[in-house]
Amino acid sequence: MTSSEIAQCLSSTLSPDTSTRIAAELTLANLFSRPDVSISLSQLVLAQDVGMPLRQISCIGDPNIALRKYVRERWSPYFPGFKGNAPSVEIKSQVRDAVFRGLSDPNRKIRTLSAHTLSSIANSDWPDEYPNLLSSLIGLLSSGSPDSVHGAMQVFTEFIKSDLTEDQILPVLRDLLPALLRILGLPEEHSPPTRARTVSVFRQCVTALFMVKDQHPQAVKEAVASVLPVWLEAFKVLLAIDPTQDVASNSNWDGLTVRIQIFRTLETLHTSFPRALVPYLPDFMTVSLHHLRVLYSTFRTYYLAASESVPTTSEDEAIELPQLLCPIIDFLAAVIRGGKARDWLVADNVLSVVSSVFAFVQMTDEDVETWTNNANDFVAQEEDETQAYSVRVAGFDLLASLIERNPVQTSKSIHVNIEQVILSSEQARRSEDNEWWRPLEAALAAVGSQAESVLDCIEDEQESGQPKPIDIDYLLASVIPSILSLSDFPFLQGRGFVFASQYAKVLPLQSAGHYLGAAIQVLESPETGVPVKISAVKAVNNFCQGGEDSAFIPFAPRIAQDLGPFLLVASEDTLSLVLETISVVLEVDQGKWLTTDLTESLVSAVLEVWHKNNKDPIFISILTDILANLASSPTLGIYETVVKKALPILTVAITSAKQEESWISSSAIDLITSLVRGAPQNGLGDGFFQLFAPNLFSCLATAEDRDVLQNGIECLTLVIRKDCNQLLSWNDGNGRSGLEYVLSLVAQVLQSQDESGGLQIGDLIIHLLRRAGESVLPAMIFRMTSAKTATFLQSLVIPFAFLINNQRDTVLSLLETIDIEGRSGLDILIQTWCENAEVFQGFWPSRVSTLALTQLFAAEQCQSLQSLTVKGDMIIKPETKNVIMTRSRTKTTPHEFTTIPFPVKALKIVLHDIQSDGDAATLTAQGNVYDVESDDGDEDWAEEDNANLGLKKDELAFLSDMLGPKGIAFDNDEILDDNDDEDLRNDPVSQMDMQTHLKSFLRKSAAHNTNNFSAVVDQLTPEELLVLRRIVNDSS
Repeated sequence: MTSSEIAQCLSSTLSPDTSTRIAAELTLANLFSRPDVSISLSQLVLAQDVGMPLRQISCIGDPNIALRKYVRERWSPYFPGFKGNAPSVEIKSQVRDAVFRGLSDPNRKIRTLSAHTLSSIANSDWPDEYPNLLSSLIGLLSSGSPDSVHGAMQVFTEFIKSDLTEDQILPVLRDLLPALLRILGLPEEHSPPTRARTVSVFRQCVTALFMVKDQHPQAVKEAVASVLPVWLEAFKVLLAIDPTQDVASNSNWDGLTVRIQIFRTLETLHTSFPRALVPYLPDFMTVSLHHLRVLYSTFRTYYLAASESVPTTSEDEAIELPQLLCPIIDFLAAVIRGGKARDWLVADNVLSVVSSVFAFVQMTDEDVETWTNNANDFVAQEEDETQAYSVRVAGFDLLASLIERNPVQTSKSIHVNIEQVILSSEQARRSEDNEWWRPLEAALAAVGSQAESVLDCIEDEQESGQPKPIDIDYLLASVIPSILSLSDFPFLQGRGFVFASQYAKVLPLQSAGHYLGAAIQVLESPETGVPVKISAVKAVNNFCQGGEDSAFIPFAPRIAQDLGPFLLVASEDTLSLVLETISVVLEVDQGKWLTTDLTESLVSAVLEVWHKNNKDPIFISILTDILANLASSPTLGIYETVVKKALPILTVAITSAKQEESWISSSAIDLITSLVRGAPQNGLGDGFFQLFAPNLFSCLATAEDRDVLQNGIECLTLVIRKDCNQLLSWNDGNGRSGLEYVLSLVAQVLQSQDESGGLQIGDLIIHLLRRAGESVLPAMIFRMTSAKTATFLQSLVIPFAFLINNQRDTVLSLLETIDIEGRSGLDILIQTWCENAEVFQGFWPSRVSTLALTQLFAAEQCQSLQSLTVKGDMIIKPETKNVIMTRSRTKTTPHEFTTIPFPVKALKIVLHDIQSDGDAATLTAQGNVYDVESDDGDEDWAEEDNANLGLKKDELAFLSDMLGPKGIAFDNDEILDDNDDEDLRNDPVSQMDMQTHLKSFLRKSAAHNTNNFSAVVDQLTPEELLVLRRIVNDSS
């Protein structure tokens, strides 16, 4: 088919007639199967005598017609969408040449489209089939033709990002970067967008260098040393030019593009090669601050109460001032947070940075319009997890980095700046400037965003005898109260409520009450707009979390009553805020102020929210908190009201949901669990379990969804803990008791191959055994023979450990009678236990396991226990000593272990438990006589003293907190986790002095030669023997 015929076909695809257009598109799709069609398409792209729409459609990436579409579908099997009939080598060469010529086309759009197509071709062909691509592109860069440079730059923008391998990067950069730098330095020959692309490509080169620095450290070091200074000097020169020149024109702001790319690149350099940037940081920080100062008037003119429209740009992408402001602010924040700018952070600079932050975090016209019309956007804009990025958000982050690095000076600067803002806002208001409120709202928003840091700084300064660096009390007493009544300026009025609540900790009780009362009036006022109402809700939330309960108790019923109706009309972020606020209000004074009428209305609203949002885990989480808080109110009749209103509806939902809507059943069970959690200690109340048990057991018997199973198991566990008698006394009317149903569930879970669904089964079994006997033991022993994961094995062993601690002889007798495939239950349990005991996780489980092993060691009457042999220590072979055992080595040379009597293993585990608590050094380091030479090959792994890994002391402390609760190593089980339930917290096992008990056990065993203790001791390792002797001989 000739080019003219294809042109006709393409022209028909633009027809307004549907049938003509569809027929042409089908014809074109058939033509794509012919390899030579690509030549005709590429020729059309270059044809100057063809209309622009047709030339573009020959190349553009439209869903149906495009040369690029042809490339992706027919060019090479490299592309995932390849459909076959790839063109020959000769045809490919002709097409590549044609598309390459398109990079120099006089029309900018054709150059851009050709660049996109050539980038796609390069993905598959370079370097093997297209080895001269790079040299040809660099030739275009050096040609002096603005059109050719523009086309080549667009290819490089995509090319560096995706196509260079580790070995290709360095050679390419040697030829490419000098050519880019020449273009950047010729503003009279090349447009700002083209010059900006040189910086963008340079940034991608920097990222590429960073990615290969580990593979080629010396080469990258040399490249950084020789290349970066030249570019950084160029950046200094370009940024020193007055930035207002780039926004002076009403036709376009293209000049900003170069600055945008420079600041983005500076931040990348700070992340990738910070040392290379250090000598230049003072200059770049100063020029960044200068940019913010001089560009503010433009920002105000076009974005704050805009009197003019932003100029259009010469290219397709719009250029907005925030595209420059955000990288500048981000760069400042990154450098300040990184700690490389300490010398620059003098008082004047800090004051200027804070001043700029206050100026640029003002609400723009777009913010006002969006937040007025969309409540969810208004709620989300201050939530760290959901906020859309903007100059305002960047400004808050810069202020956070500043106060983190220099809290006192920053707080002082905030104080100075906010005083100036208050004064100038008042003057503007008197001058009848309708925008007077914006700077004040911004300043309060900025200071409020750092409330925690500011309060910490004030407290630290006062404790050290210094004056307060900022007077928050003055703002709360003299500025904020007058703002709360400014209904004509809703965003400022709302900000007043939020600001006061963010600093609730320093409010006197009476003042907090006044503020809360004002917030309630806003909630109840029919004339108040959405922004102010939402601000009032935020304020209530903050007050209840950060203030004293005594100030809010009188208001709690009224607040709950006011918020209830919001639940029926709110959605998304707004609904989440209202739910969270209701939840914290219900915690005030334990909800003693609740009435039955208010409770009933709240439960109805909660169930309505659940009905509409039962698939959203975030909402479900908050709803369970609300129901638990309601149910836990100690006021007479409240718990019964909650149960009466919620339980029947939730019970029906458990079994009414379709199989494919398992989340309904899962969430309904979750909400019932919250009722059980909030139930009083004296039980669930008559008929509670009887009402929902049939539906629960029916659902769990056929459940395939792991969330349903886990939630059901958790629910039953809480029922057993709170009111086990209800479960034990219930039956289904056909003779099956509640206990039987629970045992069937346990058996069902233990037999399942999916162990994740039963990870909580251990807790259920433990609490069941504590209250309901040992009927589940045989099923658990059988499941031990096939369980694989350590967590699941632990959930099976620990219940036996618990029973042995309480009824040792009875359990041992029972285990000896269990026979599974020729092995006794005792044998299966002991083998499983001994192989996994030292990796058990958790405070209570680890303790109860070790205590039970001491009980078994002392069980002299059980001869079968004494004769059991178990896996002992690993056998160190000459061929595996000091060798890292990879997976393949382990297959060819598997680990081998000794076989030792159970009493020896039990004693080893007890000694290990004592040592793991930190006593090993005390017990063994008593002089050279106890120095046992280690043969574990760790001599070369000694740690250097005071090696802080480049972190400051407070950063190390933070890391320690992250790794383990309360600063203790994350794998330390000798503390109670916050998630351990109250029963186990109060269990005697949790309260006892474990170390003293174990040492006493060893001394008594030695003194009475329990279970032939002296013979058992002879089978310990030398190091274990030394530890044991030290314990036995130490009478303290």
